[in-house]
Amino acid sequence: MTRFLVVPQWQGSPSTRAMTLIDGAEAIAGDLPRSATQRIDVPVEAGEALDTGVRRYSSLARTRDLLAAALESADADGSEGIGVVIGGDCGVAVPAIAAAAARHPRLALVWFDAHGDLHTAETSPSGAFGGMALRAALGDGPLAATHPVAPERTVLVGARDLDPAEDEFVAGSGIRVVSTSDLDDPASLAEAVSTTGADAVYIHVDLDVLDPAAVTGVGFSVPFGVDAGALTRAVGVLRGRLPLAGASISGFAPAVPDTAVDDMGTILRIVGSLA
Repeated sequence: MTRFLVVPQWQGSPSTRAMTLIDGAEAIAGDLPRSATQRIDVPVEAGEALDTGVRRYSSLARTRDLLAAALESADADGSEGIGVVIGGDCGVAVPAIAAAAARHPRLALVWFDAHGDLHTAETSPSGAFGGMALRAALGDGPLAATHPVAPERTVLVGARDLDPAEDEFVAGSGIRVVSTSDLDDPASLAEAVSTTGADAVYIHVDLDVLDPAAVTGVGFSVPFGVDAGALTRAVGVLRGRLPLAGASISGFAPAVPDTAVDDMGTILRIVGSLA
């Protein structure tokens, strides 16, 4: 059975609409089975940087610890099934990836995102952790994963808005890149992951990876994105080859709560492909 952890974290987003991520997470939670869903109490306050170079670091660190404890408790109880984290900003994926990597040392990470999220505190133009989340999952930065994934077992999918520092990191890191057009072949993602030698996979989906025609409730939409059907078909082929060790969805930020319903069909289709 799939377990859902709802983490309405907004503090990692650089968007002026960051707090609408709370509405997005709660909207998704409303369509999940109540008995299989746990909510993490995200701090109300914005938080302080505490000389880390990461905006709102104190609140982000508190949420990280709460989520890590919830994941550890589920593992200790012998809970069966896949854990799917519902954000919030992309930072919610980092402790979940670490928990999966602790169980699977040869874990592959698939990161669907229009952006790279590969900044460090030193290169980030905003200081927002959401733009550092993938880099943290690889083990770099003040909120780095306790069990990181190796760059050479990481696949970045659908990214089309990277800053120069992120492009430079990708070029020298061994990260594999799957483009939007590559997903026209549903097997392309599975082929990219298979070359990593991984024995399990974690999948993260930032909803801004989708084309703006597919979803409107995101903070930073980027043209020429992934078709929702192509995403779910690629995930289906990948899951047929490797066990799914965990997953997360982030970035749902409806302009007002009443408009959330406009995107829910697409979002629930993605949830279904991971659950």
